[in-house]
Amino acid sequence: MSDMENGSGAPRRESPLRRFRRSLTRRVLTRFLVAIIVYTIAIFVGLFLSVIVCAAINWDPVSPLYRLLQWISSYLPLVVIVVLVAGYIVIFLFYWSRTLGYLEDIVTATEQIYKSGDDPISLPDDLREVEAQMNRIRSDMLSSRLAAREAEQRKNDLVVYLAHDLKTPLTSVIGYLTLLRDEPDISAGLREHYLTVALDKAERLEDLINEFFDITRFSLTSLTLELRSVSLTRMLEQISDEFAPMFREKGLTCRVTAPPDVIITCDPDKLQRVFDNLLRNAINYSYENTEIQIILRLNGGRAELSFINHGDEIPPHKLERIFEQFYRLDSSRASRTGGAGLGLAIAKEIVELHGGTIKAESADGKIVFSVSLPLHP
Repeated sequence: MSDMENGSGAPRRESPLRRFRRSLTRRVLTRFLVAIIVYTIAIFVGLFLSVIVCAAINWDPVSPLYRLLQWISSYLPLVVIVVLVAGYIVIFLFYWSRTLGYLEDIVTATEQIYKSGDDPISLPDDLREVEAQMNRIRSDMLSSRLAAREAEQRKNDLVVYLAHDLKTPLTSVIGYLTLLRDEPDISAGLREHYLTVALDKAERLEDLINEFFDITRFSLTSLTLELRSVSLTRMLEQISDEFAPMFREKGLTCRVTAPPDVIITCDPDKLQRVFDNLLRNAINYSYENTEIQIILRLNGGRAELSFINHGDEIPPHKLERIFEQFYRLDSSRASRTGGAGLGLAIAKEIVELHGGTIKAESADGKIVFSVSLPLHP
C-alpha cells in the first residue's frame, strides 16, 4: 500500500508536522552534502596548488619543512584520506549540533507559549513554520485565557448583582405581607394593591432564583441532545400561543408564517428553549403595540427561521457580544429585561449542537434573529 493511501484506497492527507519534518530533513541533508562536496573539492584544489607551489621553490634538503613535505609526499594517499575523514567528522558534528540546537530552540519557545507578554516567539529561519504555528497557538491560548477571565469576572459580578437584587423584592414581599397581617381593616382596593405588588415582587424573586439555577447548570453541565422527529410548524405555533398573555401586556401581536407541517429531527425540549429565549427577548425589547414575526422557510435540507421585532437598534459592538456567556444587553440591574445573560448563549450552544447557526442583526428599527437548522442532522 502506498504512503498516500489508506486501507480503502482513498488518498491520505499528509499532516503539516510530517510535511515540515520532511522539508527540514531535506534542507539539512542538502546543506550537509553540499558542505562535504565543497570541502572535498577544496582539499583536492589545495593539494594541486600546493604541488605547483612546492615544485617552484628551491628547497634546502636539510630543512625540517622539506623533510615534512617529503614525508607527506611518501604517504600522500593516507594523508589525504585522514584530512578528508577529519573534515567530514567536523562537518557532521557541526550539523548534528545545529540540529540539536533546533530542538533546544523549540523547547525554549514551548516554555514561552505559556508566559504572558507581547513579545512574539522567534526561531531560526529553518523553523519559520514552527514559529508561525507556535505564535498562533500562543495567540489562541492568550485569547482563550483572556476570554475565560472576562467570563469568570462577568459571572462573579452577576452573582454579586443577583444576590444584591434578591434583597429588594424579598423586602417588598415581607413588607406588604406584614401590612396585610397587621392591618386587617384596610379597604378591599388597598388589599388588592398590596397583594398585586407582593405577587409582582415574588415573581421577580422567582426570576432571580431561576437565573441562579441557570448559571449553575450552564457552568457544571454540558448539553446533550435526545433527538426525535417533531413538527416544527406546530412547535412555533404552540410557543406563540403560550406567550399570548405576555403579548397582551405590551399590546403586541405575533404572526407565525410557516409551511404546513414541517418535520424536523431535533431535541424538542432544548429547541423549544431556544425559541422561548428568542421570543422572550423579542417581547422585552419591542415597542408597544407592534408586531412580532416568526418566519419559517425551507432552503434545501435546512429550516431557515427569522424572529423579527420592532425596537431600538442594537449597536454593532453589542451585536458582536450578544451571544457571549453572562453578557446582558440591558446592563440595568433594576430592569426586568436584565437577566443573567445566559439565554442567548445557551440558545447558541443548542443550535450549534443541532448542526445549525444563529446570528443577530439590527437596522431600520428592526431586530432580527436568524436561525438555520438542518431538518435531519
